[in-house]
Amino acid sequence: MIRRIFPLLLLLTTAGCSWIGGWFSSDNSIPPADLKSIDQPINIQQLWETSVGAGAKDQYINLTPALADGRIYAASIDGVVVALDALSGQRLWETATQLSITGGVGLSESGLVLVGSNKGQVVALRQESGQEVWRTQLSSEVLAAPRGAHGIIVVRTGDGKFTGLDARTGDKRWAYTHTIPALSLRGSAPPVITHDLVIAGLDSGKLLVLSLEKGIPLTEKIIAAPRGRTEIERLTDIDSEPKPYADILYLVAYRGSVAAIDMRGGGLIWNRDLSSYAGLDVDERQVYISDDTDAVLGLDRRSGGTLWKQSELTGRRLTAPAATDDYVVVGDFEGYLHWLSKDSGRIVGRARSTSKGILAPPIAAGNVVFVYDRSGTLSAFRPGG
Repeated sequence: MIRRIFPLLLLLTTAGCSWIGGWFSSDNSIPPADLKSIDQPINIQQLWETSVGAGAKDQYINLTPALADGRIYAASIDGVVVALDALSGQRLWETATQLSITGGVGLSESGLVLVGSNKGQVVALRQESGQEVWRTQLSSEVLAAPRGAHGIIVVRTGDGKFTGLDARTGDKRWAYTHTIPALSLRGSAPPVITHDLVIAGLDSGKLLVLSLEKGIPLTEKIIAAPRGRTEIERLTDIDSEPKPYADILYLVAYRGSVAAIDMRGGGLIWNRDLSSYAGLDVDERQVYISDDTDAVLGLDRRSGGTLWKQSELTGRRLTAPAATDDYVVVGDFEGYLHWLSKDSGRIVGRARSTSKGILAPPIAAGNVVFVYDRSGTLSAFRPGG
């Protein structure tokens, strides 16, 4: 079956026992660009903001909120998990897990909110009330959001394991271990669940496909081989989340490639050299990428050709882009959000959430953008008004 659905040839490389977490380091080789004034900027309205615990403190962890059914869920490193009304920011519930949360937030179609800790604990809360359903101990730190579908929760841990848990009880149903290299960027891409498959970019530079039901490896293919003589030169992590769109999977690696893969037949549609540790987003026309120089690119979704490139934000340690209905939005290390034209990449608007940096990619719903900064401030913005 998988040979029909997903026998790929894909990309990427590296990561492992030693972590490199340099997003906020002072030795960034490209100095941050000064912000230029915007000619005829659009008006950006802040809808609400609220504090969610301690945020990430000074840790290099990507605590990304999750949005579903008019609610947004967020977690902080000091163990707080909250549910908010996405339109008003009203707090619907708050739960103190008493954990150091390093992975989240994930959701399951069975109505669970999922987070993981630095000591390998996974907790499931009810989306309706925040009540704890179960907690399970795994083998290592959880740095990626757990994900769930069809009664199975998939958790990725820092020791190279993927574990499938029963969504009702938290009991282990299966586990798969892949080999990790000696050196890596800190972080792990969360698993993507689609077509009863678990898809993830590995620290070793491979694309992994498992069966959701049993955790059996179906495909593990290298797309971009490591280059260079030293371990650092050979880094090609896939730390950003693959994005499926219309039966095509889009994926980008650090010091590797961006590729589009046909999920029905497994063929490579297009592939080109492009490096990113932040990640990408996709809409019906374009693939949007923040590259490793912090330029933002718009690529043709069908061919991979460059439609535009925005280089005014280089060195500002951008998040992955978020495609709204009318714009593309990225956050930066000083807490600014930048709205870009989808047609040209021109910067058309700017707002600041707080003075703290933004690591988690913004979340888009229509033209509303939700952003969670490292201090724990969760905000909602939209153009106009």
